Amino acid sequence: MKVFNTLSRRKEEFVPLEPGKVRMYVCGPTVYNFIHIGNARPMIVFDTVRRYFEYKGYDVNYVSNFTDVDDKIINKAIEEGVDASVISERYIAECKKDMEGMNVKPATTHPLATEEIHGMLKMIETLIEKGYAYKAEDGTVYYRTRKFKDYGKLSHKNLEDLQAGHREIKVVGEKEDELDFVLWKPKKDGEPYWESPWCDGRPGWHIECSVMAKHYLGDEIDIHAGGEDLIFPHHENEIAQSEAANGKEFAKYWMHNAFLNIDNRKMSKSLGNFFTVREISEKYDLQVLRFFMLSAHYRSPLNFSAELMEASKNGLVRILTAVERLGELLPSVADKEMTEEELGVQSQVKELVAKYEASMEDDFNTADAISAVFELVKLANTSVDEKSSKALVESVKTTVERLCDVLGIITEKKEELLDADIEALIEERQQARKDKNFARADEIRDTLAAKGILLKDTREGVKWTRA
Repeated sequence: MKVFNTLSRRKEEFVPLEPGKVRMYVCGPTVYNFIHIGNARPMIVFDTVRRYFEYKGYDVNYVSNFTDVDDKIINKAIEEGVDASVISERYIAECKKDMEGMNVKPATTHPLATEEIHGMLKMIETLIEKGYAYKAEDGTVYYRTRKFKDYGKLSHKNLEDLQAGHREIKVVGEKEDELDFVLWKPKKDGEPYWESPWCDGRPGWHIECSVMAKHYLGDEIDIHAGGEDLIFPHHENEIAQSEAANGKEFAKYWMHNAFLNIDNRKMSKSLGNFFTVREISEKYDLQVLRFFMLSAHYRSPLNFSAELMEASKNGLVRILTAVERLGELLPSVADKEMTEEELGVQSQVKELVAKYEASMEDDFNTADAISAVFELVKLANTSVDEKSSKALVESVKTTVERLCDVLGIITEKKEELLDADIEALIEERQQARKDKNFARADEIRDTLAAKGILLKDTREGVKWTRA
């Protein structure tokens, strides 16, 4: 199995630190609002990586954190007049709902930064003892970036270039060097804080992940992953902290997914093209979003658009319809041995499974893996029918389901059920039409359309379809 390692900038054969086991850490979201579709990409991508390792028989210890102490969380808490923990707990719960909708498996452990403060204090103390960190007069603790000789090995930046970028920045207070970064900072009024040997305060962002990875996975891990925006400075600083403190290589393989653009533009609130996963769920089943995310290689930039989502929806329906058809055939087909012709079909199925696995083993190329699934669906549609043996129907159906499961695609079609609220709105619209209140009737039609429910008035009554 080949994995592209950001550290070496090339594909490398995956060899775990411990045979049959994978220790994997994926940076999770800062929980101050609903997660956006940019957050969704690494969640889906690395959940799929995990699933493939498990498919191949590995025991995966998968750790993904929630950053639950941060300026954005604190600002939102101040805005609402509540404790910061109220904000973080609310959005962790909402994040887990969205993850469930995207069929992202819960991590082996979802650590919270605020529950790992003791480990952070311990690592900072170790770094100070080894001369890699120092305390300023105000109680801030900084990391001595220049002391770590390999600084820049992940991002492939050198200290001279970084120095040039800081020339105009004045060294603040007791900071020895403009390149030094914060490990611990003093509290401000109204902020959550913890006691430490240096001051009452809270941790810097980078130290959190170093400590959580160490706690749940050990000093050395197989894979550290996240979005490419985390390469520098976050992951670079994690390496500096962890390797200086532990005296060992931190992570053997570094995996990073590329950015997500919206209609060929960078996603931003100022451009009005910022979408949360929850907003997308109002128009599409989140299985469509997952299928869309996997339709490109994870290291390729991905462009999100309504057209591409519709194409993904149609592609997903094609797979689900094929599985449904095979399921409907099962009760009626004969329980007999496969014919020679069927054995030929079965041989083609095995070839497509091999093609799928080869794609996944080439740095998790989900786009090519999906192509193999489509070929399998085409084979099922053209070579399996009511005259086929039960053994062949079962074999093809199970194979499609198994390969889709690795991609996190649920192959059962969801029943088209209207919930009570929508039923009530349709009844209200019918009454509004009888009362000749056409403005209200149109308003309800538009409300339902926004929820993806399209109404059609017929002689037999109101018919509805999902958009």
